[in-house]
Amino acid sequence: MNNMRLHQTLNNEKRKQESVDILNQMLTDFLALALVTKQAHWNIRGLNFIAVHEMLDSFHEKLLDYADTVAERAVQLGGTALGTAEIITLNVSFEAYPGDIYSIEKHLKELQIRYAQVANTVREVIQEEKADPDTIDILTAASEDLDKFLWFIEAHENREK
Repeated sequence: MNNMRLHQTLNNEKRKQESVDILNQMLTDFLALALVTKQAHWNIRGLNFIAVHEMLDSFHEKLLDYADTVAERAVQLGGTALGTAEIITLNVSFEAYPGDIYSIEKHLKELQIRYAQVANTVREVIQEEKADPDTIDILTAASEDLDKFLWFIEAHENREK
């Protein structure tokens, strides 16, 4: 993502720079996904409002937890956690979220696209073992939750239409 100079640390992980770059991309995507989730949470209208509203709030909280974990891991490896609004805007891996939608169905469709993209990116990093083992462990936990969140979102879709 950035290849900034690493800070001095006695942590001898050989894949520090690669891991820090991956962690910062995940930080960007987790923060952006948390923000679009909250955007939907605030603006949804329709049947099952309270259930979806509360579901999205729980997803938001968990995404912020993962953002914090990956940011701290980047710093543990001697990197700099890059989580400002400007960096997120420049580096997010998915399309901008529409600000003019309100129905639960439309919000869930937009979220589904973004959750799937981030979940698939995380899984790709895990499968290709591009990062150090401890970073892979963090991403594996995140992957499990992203898959569950995507499943919950997709379960609201009426496929009988």
